[in-house]
Amino acid sequence: MTATTQRVRMEKDSMGTFEVPADAYYGANTMRAKRNFPISTLRLQRPFLRALGLIKQQSAEVNRELGLLEAGLAQAIVDAAQEVVDGTLDDQFIVDVFQTGSGTSTNMNANEVISNRAIEMLGGEIGSRTPVHPNDHVNAGQSSNDVIPTAIQMAAAVEIHDALLPALDALEASLRDKSNELWPVVKTGRTHLQDATPIRLGQEFLGYAGQIERARRRCGEAVATLVELPLGGTAVGTGVGTHEKFASRVIARIADTTGLPFRETDNHFSGQSTLDAVVAAGGALRAVAVALYAVANNIRLLGFGPRAGVAEIAIPAVQPGSSIMPGKVNPVINESVTMVAAQVIGNDATIAFCGAAGSLLELNVMMPVAAYDLLESIAILAAASRNFATQAIDGITATDNGPAMVERGLMTCTALAPRIGYDAAAAIAKEAFASGRTVREVARERTDLTEDELTSLLDPEAMTKPGRGLPAGG
Repeated sequence: MTATTQRVRMEKDSMGTFEVPADAYYGANTMRAKRNFPISTLRLQRPFLRALGLIKQQSAEVNRELGLLEAGLAQAIVDAAQEVVDGTLDDQFIVDVFQTGSGTSTNMNANEVISNRAIEMLGGEIGSRTPVHPNDHVNAGQSSNDVIPTAIQMAAAVEIHDALLPALDALEASLRDKSNELWPVVKTGRTHLQDATPIRLGQEFLGYAGQIERARRRCGEAVATLVELPLGGTAVGTGVGTHEKFASRVIARIADTTGLPFRETDNHFSGQSTLDAVVAAGGALRAVAVALYAVANNIRLLGFGPRAGVAEIAIPAVQPGSSIMPGKVNPVINESVTMVAAQVIGNDATIAFCGAAGSLLELNVMMPVAAYDLLESIAILAAASRNFATQAIDGITATDNGPAMVERGLMTCTALAPRIGYDAAAAIAKEAFASGRTVREVARERTDLTEDELTSLLDPEAMTKPGRGLPAGG
């Protein structure tokens, strides 16, 4: 059987003529990039393409306002760019993430797609570069060097604000609800994985909620950093080739459209020669990942068992845990969270390396992979946080194991120390451990404390709040 030959058109760019699929909206620049970078299957994600389309759209609007673009051409570009914003042309963005470090290939991919779609809307011939030219019209007032970092920061800020922050809100709310539910349960606290003084199970979950709350704040700080955009610097930060009012007007329109307080940077040389804002955002996401890892790990520690371990909580069973052991159930949701954390921490290392090694003189040249990793981290953190809340946290219940072990705990002797001294209390704890008896039982024999005094001093609930353990009169 003879393979069907793909129909092609011949399209010119500044380097000559190139074959392009006849029905493609992208052009010669994009095809050259596709041939030059056959590296992976990774492509820049939907949030990035949405941001890129929005930049092109609002640039056309402003260029029309400034008298730099004829109204009919501007409207065609606006309409074509809206299709990029909406995602209907995503299959036309074919350039690998591992490409030119400035992202020029992706910028030209957008310029060509929007140009050709606008030409089609105006009744022209796709690939003709007339009446809408990808460079002269779609890219007017712009450079890849300021458009790409602007798109990265826009996409990340919007995704953190719209996806990650609400997901963290939901997780924090689940943890706080669970804290309230489990507040009456008093159990043994642990430090160094060894028994410590009593704590409420709800207090442990309050601590987890606090971690997520603070992680959410750090993400808010990242958004505040990302909204300062480098658009307007063009090639090297000087703004050559753009109108002095272009960037501020485009960014104001973007702010109105997204509802985020985007603003033009007051230092374009810093804004596009570095990825500092992206690195800072990656660091905030790493902090979220570390917090999620800690919470997920602690919760699976509290649930380990169910017979041969602590098992102070029961984690919801969501699937069979073994292909060979009937009835085995594993904390799989927690495990997925820890793997997401590992991926995000690895992504942050890549982003930081891109920020450090890629910033060469007037331009960072490792932008596409930093963009991909940052947006991936935001997406998987948001999904994992919501899933953790609904599939694990909401269904957790307390078992009787925690309260049952409190009376046998050795660190209740801490409450005796102010009355009988540290050394005497330590001797009681050691004897209780050696003999297998409780602190209460040994204290009856080795002190002159009455039963009422022992009951008062060794009250585990009283040990879960400030004041207990102070010297008499303290």
